[in-house]
Amino acid sequence: MTDAEMARAEQQALWNGVAGRAWVDEQMLLDRLFAPFAALLADAAREVRGGRVLDVGCGTGATTLAIAEALGPGGECVGADISRPMIESAHVRAGRAGVPARFIHADVESHDFAPASFDLVTSRFGVMFFGDPVRAFANLRGAVREGGGLVLLAWRGRSENGFMTAAESAAAPLLAPQPPRDPGAPGQFAFADPDRVRAILAAAGWAGVEIDPIDVDCTMSEADLDDYAVRLGTLARILPTLDDGLQARVVTAVRLGFDPYRRDGLVRFTAACWVIRVRPARPTG
Repeated sequence: MTDAEMARAEQQALWNGVAGRAWVDEQMLLDRLFAPFAALLADAAREVRGGRVLDVGCGTGATTLAIAEALGPGGECVGADISRPMIESAHVRAGRAGVPARFIHADVESHDFAPASFDLVTSRFGVMFFGDPVRAFANLRGAVREGGGLVLLAWRGRSENGFMTAAESAAAPLLAPQPPRDPGAPGQFAFADPDRVRAILAAAGWAGVEIDPIDVDCTMSEADLDDYAVRLGTLARILPTLDDGLQARVVTAVRLGFDPYRRDGLVRFTAACWVIRVRPARPTG
């Protein structure tokens, strides 16, 4: 098995297991937290109003639904994700909302999309987990019409996103040392280096790539923070492996680690991200 195949298998297991179930359970919290990003992608989708959009790594569907509404009559947004639990949740909420969005359980690295069938590809933090990103983006390029576009949101570096690393940093002194990370391995910060992102997209056949920094203010309640800290991210996978005493000590340390972000009963932080864009041309004819 190649490194890319191993990485893909790990991501499949993760998002169809503990991580996928946690995102389903905490979908309302995450939707509130990341609402500004859904709005940003919905605004971008208005450039192809009435067209077809593929939303990659759609999770439980909040962004896909926002885009579908923005596309207006005649438009369609298709959400794709490797997580079956999240796709099943997305199907249910789309039905309840009465929004014309469609969802597929698919790995976009290998899924057989109809050629040139989309006007735009979007993603809210879903593209950093590809085992073979060049292969994935080449497959997506084939699914987009000539002149079609791309608008992705990805995290900038760990050093710029202290909130996203606060739990791990607070827990680290209590845990066994972790091996050094490969900065290009699938994960939240895999697209931190914009030069690497440009090289991936160029190798996959995308031209006219623009990468711009964006800082977004995010807010959650202190009550939400407890669920967020222990159920989402690396800590959620580590805690079940610890004995009860160490679990309690880690959770206490993590809660203290988030103190710099607490203010007036709320938790506030700035999300440091990239907007990665290929602007769509208007279809002719």
